[in-house]
Amino acid sequence: MADKNKVVNVEGSHGEVSGNDTSMIIKFSRKYTFEDREYEELDLSGLENMSATDMIAANKILEKSGSFSFLPEMSLEYACIISARATKIPVEFFKALHPKDAIKVKNRVTSFFYGEG
Repeated sequence: MADKNKVVNVEGSHGEVSGNDTSMIIKFSRKYTFEDREYEELDLSGLENMSATDMIAANKILEKSGSFSFLPEMSLEYACIISARATKIPVEFFKALHPKDAIKVKNRVTSFFYGEG
């Protein structure tokens, strides 16, 4: 199991998501505290181990919440649910992110799904 306290330097990326950045590490815009633990970055490499079953489960959670979208994989809430499953971190972690960091997560998840990252 990966050490969640491990600090990884991602030189030159500054946390942005671009078409040529294949890193699954997202550098937060500022330190983030969740359940008495401080985070500076997030490793979404667990997306590589997911399956369509995970996506279907995320869709069901999204539907139960009352949200509707023709393209759920493009929604922030869906990205939060998928990220929670990929990282084994509670979805509340993602829902409480600073808006800039939440968009970074959403963009990374979307890029992953569409083969751009």
